[in-house]
Amino acid sequence: MTNPSLPTELVMISAIEHYSYCPRQSALIHVEQTYDENIFTMRGMRMHERVDSADSAANRGMTTLRALPLWSDRYGIHGKADAVELHDHGPYPVEYKSGKRHGPHADYQLCAQALCLEEMFQTVVPRGAIYYGATRRRYEVQFTAVLQQQTIQIIAAIRAMLTQQHVPTAPNDERCPNCSLINVCMPFVVAESARLRGLQGALFIPLEAGDA
Repeated sequence: MTNPSLPTELVMISAIEHYSYCPRQSALIHVEQTYDENIFTMRGMRMHERVDSADSAANRGMTTLRALPLWSDRYGIHGKADAVELHDHGPYPVEYKSGKRHGPHADYQLCAQALCLEEMFQTVVPRGAIYYGATRRRYEVQFTAVLQQQTIQIIAAIRAMLTQQHVPTAPNDERCPNCSLINVCMPFVVAESARLRGLQGALFIPLEAGDA
């Protein structure tokens, strides 16, 4: 029997970073099922393939679980952790990014992984880390009450977006040039409402007999 208090619309953990960075990007991927590649996404895929293919074995006395499936019934989220190190104090999630740090977007994704691990292992997960390939350094993230609440709010916003099948407007700002979905999103068009209306109107102008 279904528990009515549990979320019915599941949210992928990967959608959390997408939404934090750009809600429209998240909607194009998770509502319209649109995806494209660029040099940045290809670098990320190669890094994740290397991480996932490593052994889930003891290293220097510590076991690391690779490509670990994650889920939380409480928050209605699911996904996969790049790596979870089993420290003496409990699980320690590690997310791998090919580039360098740009804001807190990946922190929310990592925090969602921690929420899953707390439910799965019935323990407290106070911190984790993000490894940035461009700098070859780890950035440790503390899962504070504030970060957890922000992550839960993002999950709720994504769930509402999925339920309503809503695609937000394009930001058309400095985030757009490096986005792999720029040719699908067309932010330089859809963000300019007057221009968009003109283009939409032109689609329905009938051709004259001589133009056919």
